[in-house]
Amino acid sequence: MGQNLINSKIFGAAMVIYLLASVVYLIYIVSRNKKIGSAATLMTLGGFLVNTAAIGVRWVESYKQGFGYIPLSNMYESMVFFAWSIVLIYLIFEYVYGYKIIGVIATALGFLGIALVSLTGVSSDIQPLVPALQSNWLTSHVVTCFIGYAAFGVSYAICIFYLIRTREMKQTIILALHPLVLPLLVSIIKYGNIKPELITDKNLGIMWGVCAVVGAVFFGLHTILAKTPDDMLPPLKVLDELSYKAVAVGFPLLTLGILTGAAWANYAWGTYWSWDPKETWSLITWFVYAAFLHARYTAGWRGKPLAWLSVVGFGAVIFTYWGVNFVLSGLHSYGSA
Repeated sequence: MGQNLINSKIFGAAMVIYLLASVVYLIYIVSRNKKIGSAATLMTLGGFLVNTAAIGVRWVESYKQGFGYIPLSNMYESMVFFAWSIVLIYLIFEYVYGYKIIGVIATALGFLGIALVSLTGVSSDIQPLVPALQSNWLTSHVVTCFIGYAAFGVSYAICIFYLIRTREMKQTIILALHPLVLPLLVSIIKYGNIKPELITDKNLGIMWGVCAVVGAVFFGLHTILAKTPDDMLPPLKVLDELSYKAVAVGFPLLTLGILTGAAWANYAWGTYWSWDPKETWSLITWFVYAAFLHARYTAGWRGKPLAWLSVVGFGAVIFTYWGVNFVLSGLHSYGSA
């Protein structure tokens, strides 16, 4: 059995553990059994360790093949690192603040991160770096960007819970439908002959299926939380504060990622900023979260407006990471961050 196949199986094991952990967190929400909650945390930690081992194996293998770089250079590597980062940030938040119910969405995001590149056939081959990626800036830029993205992902998970926690049916329906915006946009671009080579029919079908399942899960959570006594759930004020703290972690990391990216661009292309689509959308994402922090500090926003702004912000993150790669072409077409 080849090393690449072994590595893929380890990532697959992490993916399955994340999915099971998400289910166990859901059972914990229903039962409020502390032992089940502890089991969910242990499973999440186990999945995280397996994910870490898989990244380590891939890193060692890249050295054996003579490439010798940290595995963050393409879509496959960056997505499994993204999954790793989300679970890391979540585990830190659970340890510090003790609220487990957010884990049902955080671990599901970790599962989706690995599942999407596995299901859609993204190449998992270890390949030599293109010249522009052969730089010491690779690690600092990609790590800061993706851990920042992961913190925004945790904020998104918290805000989903906040919005469902309000138990407003109209709001929940919008939440259940909002993941479908992504495949709808891709379908319009593909079948409107704007960019028909964007993605295969199979991959588009998988995208529709995954997003529909995500929406159904949000609606199911509404049904479960509607029957859960208020004193068994985190108060809305606490969820609001936690989402802010996650953004407060992610924003400086994204800022550092943009700055290191500018330095890297100057090294690779001789200019700090070229308004490449990836650069432009990174800046748009930065402005969305800057608006989030500004609205909270200066305008005193709290609750639903900020929760929806976090949802919009994570949508910008997804488009910066996935959408730009597929829909637009530019200097970052080979990369992932």
